[in-house]
Amino acid sequence: MSSTIDARDATQAPADESPGQKGSARTRNVLVQSLGITAFLVILIIIFASMSSAFVSPDNAVSILTGIAFIGLVALGQTLVIIAGGFDLSVAGVAPLSAVIFAKLVNAGTSIIVSILGAVVAGVAIGLVNGLIVTKGKINPLITTLGMLSIAGGLAFTIADGQSIPIENLSAGFLADTDIGLVPNQVWLTGFAFVVMALVLRYTTYGRALYAIGGNREASWLAGMRVDAITISVYALSGMFAGLGGVMLASQLLAGDGNLGATAALLSVAAVVLGGGSLRGGSGGALGTLAGVLVLGVLANGLTLLHVSTFYQQIVTGLVLLVSVGFSNLRSQVSGTSH
Repeated sequence: MSSTIDARDATQAPADESPGQKGSARTRNVLVQSLGITAFLVILIIIFASMSSAFVSPDNAVSILTGIAFIGLVALGQTLVIIAGGFDLSVAGVAPLSAVIFAKLVNAGTSIIVSILGAVVAGVAIGLVNGLIVTKGKINPLITTLGMLSIAGGLAFTIADGQSIPIENLSAGFLADTDIGLVPNQVWLTGFAFVVMALVLRYTTYGRALYAIGGNREASWLAGMRVDAITISVYALSGMFAGLGGVMLASQLLAGDGNLGATAALLSVAAVVLGGGSLRGGSGGALGTLAGVLVLGVLANGLTLLHVSTFYQQIVTGLVLLVSVGFSNLRSQVSGTSH
């Protein structure tokens, strides 16, 4: 464990900097990014609340949470990959593929649990292939996952024969049910996943290893970490979360379709970066990503209530992504000069 911590610290501060200085620098950076995303979220809420009375209703709050449940799961997997210094565009192909597989299995009479497992395993398998190509094939993650996005998306359309597949068993819609309170099960599932991964990243050796590898891959390898195995595991986890997200969409819509989750790659990366993640690796976290997802959800919901065209909403989302990446780079530069 100590070697992991040393490797991570070595990538984030000069050798002559004391442990206390390194710790205070990390705390300061986390505080700045947390305050920044929280302030942005509060400002958005105030703006939309002042422009639409419907925005502050309890039903609309539930609608926002329901709307971000899917992208929240995908962004959680994306967080792990980005922290470890990678990138995963294939999630936009894994989600529809898993949705189609889930629909096909359910309609074939397979039990709901086995159908979910089959769909999620497909996502994990694609994630494993991504990880193997990146680590063993030494191919850039962007190119690798872009190629797998095309393959997975193509498989989804092929299996579905280019059509939407209605799910005949109504029990498959259980994730959209409200078994606990007035909040759909899919929201509880996403919230539980965020809590678990926040604890993993904060308190486990595996979590600390992800930050170390993302900060300096070579130093982590010299410290004795199984860098390739851990890298493969984060892509597998990303595939798992994207696969589960696909099942969630299919359960909500009671249909599998090759077009589901088409914007998952863009929105998941935007959420991670908004939440303090860096495309250079070594930073970010589950709670920060959750805040980023909430920002995107509030933004989309507020613009919809104001009857803003979906085309303009895409433009706004793209602008938010560009601004967040620019802010991330600026924060990294300021952090570097402050050391």
